[in-house]
Amino acid sequence: MTASSYLSSVRASYDAVAADYARPLGAEPAGRPLDRAMLAAFAECVRGEAGVGRAVADLGCGPGRVTAQLARLGVRAFGIDLSPAMVAVARRSHPGLRFEVGSMASLDMADGVLGGVLAWYSTVHTPPSELPPLFGEFARVLAPGGHVLIAFEAGDGMIRPGTGSGATGHPVDLDVYRTPPGRVAELLAAAGLAEVARLLRAPDAHEHSPQAFLLARKP
Repeated sequence: MTASSYLSSVRASYDAVAADYARPLGAEPAGRPLDRAMLAAFAECVRGEAGVGRAVADLGCGPGRVTAQLARLGVRAFGIDLSPAMVAVARRSHPGLRFEVGSMASLDMADGVLGGVLAWYSTVHTPPSELPPLFGEFARVLAPGGHVLIAFEAGDGMIRPGTGSGATGHPVDLDVYRTPPGRVAELLAAAGLAEVARLLRAPDAHEHSPQAFLLARKP
């Protein structure tokens, strides 16, 4: 699958589910204490010296619920999403925050401008071959001392749901890639981002694989 074709599939699928997407997910990650702890640790890191006065981008922000949680944690956060329909939902749900349509694979911003980058399950549709340039883009926009937090499904291989209905009841056509945490750390290191911490937790009742969180820093 080419980069353009997978991005088109992601955009179309999330445009289709945008109106109902926030409802089944509820208040995630607020209801999961370990997820919440990693997000809080990330927020504390990006509020540090390197992040003072710098914004944090929630890439693949969806309906904006995690962007809003970062803002409640004292972070100057804004969201970017490939889906215009998702951005419209985020703007309605969180009118005090900034949301933009854009691709995290090609960010419309200068080098070294961000104090932090969050990719909260937004890399799971990215083919493994596209992860190195994606992480390179994350590193490009981070200021020295800035942090990145990636949440993803741990494991190896791809789930192909086909065109079945997802949790929202809408037809979706998205591949989901599970990645070993060690491999993500290697790819981040190759992009110039050094691992700070990682968390691997067991799946809950609504999940089918372990969940991983990896925090890294740009030296």
